[in-house]
Amino acid sequence: MTRARSTFSHLIAIALVLVGAVVLMRPAAAAAAPAALQVYPVPSIYPASSDYRLAVNGVDVPVMKLPGYDVAQLAMGSGTATVAVTKLNNTTIGAYSISPQKLGLAGSVSGSTLTFTVPSDEYLIVKLDGRPNLVLAIDPAETNRPASSGAGVYNVRSAPYSAQPGTGGYSTTAFQNALNDAAAWGSANGRQGIVYVPAGVWTLGNLYLRSNLALYLEPGAVLRYTGVRANYTAHWHKDSQNRDVTWFLSTRYSSTNITVYGRGVIDGNGAASLQPSNLGVNLLVPVLTNGFTADGITFRESSSWAVTPTRSTNLSFRNVKTFNRFDMGENDGIDVMESTNVRVTHAIGIGLDDPFSTKTWAADTDILRNVPGGSRPLDDVVFDDIISWTYCYGVKVGQGVLQPQTDVTFRNVVVHDAAVGIGVHHKYGAAEAAGITFSDVDIEHLSFSNDGNRTWLALWTGTALGVGPVDGVTISRVRVRDAGTTPARINGQPGAAITGVRISSVVMPGSSTPAGTLAQLKITNVSDAGPVTIAGA
Repeated sequence: MTRARSTFSHLIAIALVLVGAVVLMRPAAAAAAPAALQVYPVPSIYPASSDYRLAVNGVDVPVMKLPGYDVAQLAMGSGTATVAVTKLNNTTIGAYSISPQKLGLAGSVSGSTLTFTVPSDEYLIVKLDGRPNLVLAIDPAETNRPASSGAGVYNVRSAPYSAQPGTGGYSTTAFQNALNDAAAWGSANGRQGIVYVPAGVWTLGNLYLRSNLALYLEPGAVLRYTGVRANYTAHWHKDSQNRDVTWFLSTRYSSTNITVYGRGVIDGNGAASLQPSNLGVNLLVPVLTNGFTADGITFRESSSWAVTPTRSTNLSFRNVKTFNRFDMGENDGIDVMESTNVRVTHAIGIGLDDPFSTKTWAADTDILRNVPGGSRPLDDVVFDDIISWTYCYGVKVGQGVLQPQTDVTFRNVVVHDAAVGIGVHHKYGAAEAAGITFSDVDIEHLSFSNDGNRTWLALWTGTALGVGPVDGVTISRVRVRDAGTTPARINGQPGAAITGVRISSVVMPGSSTPAGTLAQLKITNVSDAGPVTIAGA
């Protein structure tokens, strides 16, 4: 018996040695291959960066200069992207950073070049010492590009539209005719007709989107505000700025089944929209519509709130980029207003004002005064996988809460820089905001101040147009790398308290474990607030 056991053990040992030999002889798993790239053409209207040269997987990628930062855009398929960022004056790089920091992307420096590898498509913000930030927007590969012609496809360059980009001038009539024809075809055939916009800069007035329509913008296609006020309808008046505002692209009322997609740009033309015409521009307004999708589009230099889903249902915004200026205000990114079942997924928003927020108003509020129908509550809105860079709030509910706002979620958020990382600002109105969730948030920098706040958390109510309660705010799994310089705050009002605040797994600067007290969370400005529940990991 003993001998049998010994023999059996010996055989097992031999088998293990043989298996080990096979394992040693097996080649190591192959490293991920370099991804295929799609580099977007950049029109000559956009100045080149004076600070950076960029190559990805050995392919040159153009870098554009915007006021306050630079931008490079491309798409990648499966595989890896090796990024080489070079200072143009060849000075040695002394320090660098790559955001989102949570990705842990480490680079190597050789003289004036930083090199690092990205395992998949990401929106990144790279900083080299002494230079503006470089926003590297790497989209997923474009897999839904339509044919440029064929049944149900209306190419704006083809007859009978024959629109001409650039020096061809103002093309609104041709575009609108194509949109109308595509929508009519889609309605007759039970699906979407497609308007195909080739690369080029198209100067346009107001465009209106009807049911059963898809508007496709090819990479390099730019729909641009002209800067001529006479070309536009004043859709509303911004009382706080004493300025009319136009909807550049908007849906027709009671429309359904509309898509705006591709890798092109909708451009508000920045300061040109305000001087000398003093006309603000909302870039995209899905209003009183159902079943709307925006996918892959870049929104650039709006002079008012860029994207404003309004009194609508079943909306999706994917792979969208908002590149606004830091030298003009009231230029929010995506403001969801009085809408239901809205998803904003994989997005980056940059600008002076709030990149991602929700709002509700009264029927006679300036922005909605001319929209038919009564005010609506806001419900079931999710922002997921977003990056925010702003002088104001990284993510926010408010300021307007004149109708109820319920079931609002911000998750997988990176606040690259802001005045307030996470906020509920119930400044206007007497309605309730309830069921609000902020989860998996990484707050990297808080460099600015807004309304006296420079803090990671501000939940507060005002007294304009009544006072309203806030109930059920969940804050979980937050990494605070910069807590700001003012106390975090939870301030309700008499008769309208902030209640049901639950905080868990929040790691503050200098700590590796979750904070367990209000003091550790630096929440020392508390009034008219119910008990705050704090949990650890």
